[in-house]
Amino acid sequence: MLTKNIKLKLFRKKKLNKNLKKKLIDLINEENFVIKSLKKEYKNNFNKKRISKFKNFINYRVIGMGGSSLGTQAIYDFLEHKIKKKFEFLDNLKSHTKQNRKKRYLNLIISKSGNTTETIVNTNIFVQKKNKNIFITENKKNYLHALAEKLKAEIIHHNNFIGGRYSVLSEVGMLPAELMGLNSSKFKQLNNLIKNKKYLNYLVNNVEAILYFVKIKKFNSIIINYDEKSTNLFNWYQQLVAESLGKKGLGILPIVSNMPKDNHSVMQLYLDGFKNNFFTFFYVKEKNSLKINNSQILQMQSYLKNKDINHIIYAQKQATETVFKNKKIPFRSFEILKRDEKTLGELFTFFILETILLGRVLKINPFDQPAVELIKTETKKILI
Repeated sequence: MLTKNIKLKLFRKKKLNKNLKKKLIDLINEENFVIKSLKKEYKNNFNKKRISKFKNFINYRVIGMGGSSLGTQAIYDFLEHKIKKKFEFLDNLKSHTKQNRKKRYLNLIISKSGNTTETIVNTNIFVQKKNKNIFITENKKNYLHALAEKLKAEIIHHNNFIGGRYSVLSEVGMLPAELMGLNSSKFKQLNNLIKNKKYLNYLVNNVEAILYFVKIKKFNSIIINYDEKSTNLFNWYQQLVAESLGKKGLGILPIVSNMPKDNHSVMQLYLDGFKNNFFTFFYVKEKNSLKINNSQILQMQSYLKNKDINHIIYAQKQATETVFKNKKIPFRSFEILKRDEKTLGELFTFFILETILLGRVLKINPFDQPAVELIKTETKKILI
């Protein structure tokens, strides 16, 4: 068990690397705003009482790109059963998206820099006078800060030292979580996890295994996801890993594969194709699942009787893991026993610490994205 609610099978069992564990402990104890945001002591730049007036909305819209949106989408989907509000996400440019002018929205416009082109365009098109708006951006002179002042909108200051892909447990993800009716403090689990020796040791073991895969040129990190409500969790993970580690001719390419659908497309390649992949299986145990209608089952499919969808999915996961093991394909496997804020906070924390530690050992700065900035600069040159 990684924690009370998370089971984790490791890539491989190996003697603990004490030097790597020391690096992890040093990282956790750093005066680093990203690490601080994972702890209960971190003070979000919003007042719960002040934002309570925005909780009476039914329809919410998040306008933001990448890390300004993906973490919130992960929260909304993973904890859907606890949320009664409706959230929409504008995280791309779509030339034919229809506007629903009858709905009254609370818009959450999020951009660290305040100058993200796609966010500015979507804000221009979709934000109407009758809407209420909250802007989350740096306390600096930028386009969205100026627009928020013009609209007399609520402004929440984005922490200058936390990049978008690491911001899910800061105001960027926790303000929307509060508006969803969730308890933002329950996501902050690092204080408890520091005391969990097994959690720390498992994290070190995973990092050491991934470093070995990189050394032998296994660069594709493929997520075998058996939970449809976790797709956006791994879209968030995809940005976290790719943008943090893809530098200096190095990197890990995260690929999200949703099961069992992808058994019928790319699984053949995973099993018998090129061998530069390592895998993460992910499954959530559900209490309520659609059941098979026994009266419509023929004799030749009698093995399906009295089963529910979750039972069948779990059987497919077990079968796939067995085949991977027999073929000596490296994988780790997460099994989630409870779907709540605490569990999701533990997962966010695990993947963030894992990514930063990988960057440190590979001597890569995990907090910048210099190549992406080149595209932004060239786009502005073309549009001017």
